[in-house]
Amino acid sequence: MPISADTHVRLARPSRDLAAAVRFWADGLGLDVLYRGAADGPGEHGLVARLERAGGTRVSAGPYWDRWGITFADPDGYRLVLCTRTWSND
Repeated sequence: MPISADTHVRLARPSRDLAAAVRFWADGLGLDVLYRGAADGPGEHGLVARLERAGGTRVSAGPYWDRWGITFADPDGYRLVLCTRTWSND
């Protein structure tokens, strides 16, 4: 399931292990790191194989999402769903 050039994704969240998160989201999924801020306190195809090698764990997200996509837990436990369906906000 290739990511097209017109697909836009923005992620902003804290991480317990920044290196593992970058490995998963940037190296595994192929996203670019556009900005990195400092924390104020303590704190079956190539893509699937790449995400697994980058530290992702394939998990179930229920019957609907298991039918229409693939769900991964990133190294911090956040979920990424790669969906094969399209929809409109119209």
